[in-house]
Amino acid sequence: MGKPPVSTEPDWVSWRTPSKNPGKTMLKGACLCAGVRFEIAGELQHAPDACHCSQCCRHSGHYFVSANVARAALTIHGEENLGWYRSSEKVRRGFCKVCGSSLFWDPDRSGHDFIAVAMGALDAPTGAQLARHIFVADKGDYYEIRDGLPQSERF
Repeated sequence: MGKPPVSTEPDWVSWRTPSKNPGKTMLKGACLCAGVRFEIAGELQHAPDACHCSQCCRHSGHYFVSANVARAALTIHGEENLGWYRSSEKVRRGFCKVCGSSLFWDPDRSGHDFIAVAMGALDAPTGAQLARHIFVADKGDYYEIRDGLPQSERF
């Protein structure tokens, strides 16, 4: 099996495949120590993607798999344990201040009505399936992507 085609241009339409958790009205998740817990009322806005950019890799220790949810649908418990790191002018990353778990990717200064939630922090079953890989030009040299899913060199 050959490598899937790698796109150099963003394709805003094709990667926004519908969530694979239709009808699921509540998703729950937490950090490793459960000091930060959260609930998502409603569905994921799209199927999860795997980001291989250097910032996500450093934030999570490997690539970061997340899906967007509406800000209004997210309820966070234990906010006193939630820390935020401004990783760029437009994005901040949420993590547990107690155990260090990577939890959120938040484009808070960009006027977006969503926040990305780490799929690994969600309780199973999520009903979701990985849709694509982004920023593969930045991926680590210690692994290959061989799942056949679409890949983008950038976003």
